Amino acid sequence: KQWYQRRVRGYLRSVGNNWQFNVEDLHPKMLSRLYKRFDTFDLDSDEKMEMDEILYWPDRMRQLVNATDEQVEKMREAVRVFFFNKGVDPVHGLKREDWVEANRVFAEAERERERRGE
Repeated sequence: KQWYQRRVRGYLRSVGNNWQFNVEDLHPKMLSRLYKRFDTFDLDSDEKMEMDEILYWPDRMRQLVNATDEQVEKMREAVRVFFFNKGVDPVHGLKREDWVEANRVFAEAERERERRGE
């Protein structure tokens, strides 16, 4: 398993949540949507999402909405943190085959944090 999934599962277990990922629990449309999202970010189509590919999008914002350097930098940092927490390793990226599970692990951890008021 990816480092991220192990870390988040450790958090879930530490608070008594024994949630397990099962791809068959996902609606086919959700599965399709998640893979489509992955493919959008995987700019070189190598089935690995890398942080550099993700950070392309805040730079694109500059062109689309005439964002300032400060706005782009704030967006880059927010995107970096968000996708790191979604399981994209800054050095090794995230493989397409691990994307759906990483996404669902993140969602379950967020639900748990909300339940606990964290």
